[in-house]
Amino acid sequence: MRVTVFGATGGIGRLVVQQLLDDGHQVTALVRTPAKLTLTYPNLTVVIGQLSDRDAVQQAVTGADAVISALGPSLKRSATGTPLADGTRIIVQAMEKEKVARFIGLATPSLADPRDKPHWKHKVLPVMAQLMFPNALAELKGMTEAVTSSDLDYTIARITNPTNKPATGRIRSGFLGHDRIGSVMSRADIAAFLTAQLADTRYQRAMPAISN
Repeated sequence: MRVTVFGATGGIGRLVVQQLLDDGHQVTALVRTPAKLTLTYPNLTVVIGQLSDRDAVQQAVTGADAVISALGPSLKRSATGTPLADGTRIIVQAMEKEKVARFIGLATPSLADPRDKPHWKHKVLPVMAQLMFPNALAELKGMTEAVTSSDLDYTIARITNPTNKPATGRIRSGFLGHDRIGSVMSRADIAAFLTAQLADTRYQRAMPAISN
């Protein structure tokens, strides 16, 4: 499968790219700084550009069967603006233009899925995020809205506390109030869940919460 990855130089994105290559997929990665992506594979194509560069984004998406976004906002309180939300809108527009339907990305349980039942995370997490990381929350809201308001076949995995621990292979997924979902999850397991969605149809046009 031909898969385009955004956020390929981040903690989760690098693992996504490696997993895809190990699984035999053809990968295209849009990167701003190529030196940060140290992988060299025959099946890896690197497109240099920023999310704000519509031509670069469209070049990266052209010919893809699916897009995986490992983009996540800065948690610095000094961060301003919504470059990731704006960039995600550009990605969605490029996908629509190129007729690429499958989108797999990330969000937070601060944002609810219609399948959720009332849960303490719906009350606590948005308040904490608004107080501690207001710009990051605005970014995540904008990124999610750009995708869910489109006609794309999306799966957006909601994560809370990613760690750098080794992969466990134990992944819980589902909807708050229905399924037993924790908060902590290794980045390696997050990457494994994202890549698995290429062949998994359970969460089409849904935002499952995931954890170890």
